[in-house]
Amino acid sequence: MATEQKKIKQGNCESCEFYDYDEEYDAYVCLVSLDEDDMCDFLSHNTGHCPYYRFYDEYKSVQKQN
Repeated sequence: MATEQKKIKQGNCESCEFYDYDEEYDAYVCLVSLDEDDMCDFLSHNTGHCPYYRFYDEYKSVQKQN
């Protein structure tokens, strides 16, 4: 039997596609609907193994427009 290892993404919220400024809260927030455990990690800045992390590349979206 081969054992599968779950690939854990690592990331920094500031470079994540889902991290955006919310004018209502006057703060940066995660736009993903987090469960209770993930929200605790987010609020305690323990986001090194966030399963929702997706690198935001603004140049990639500009290339699609051309």
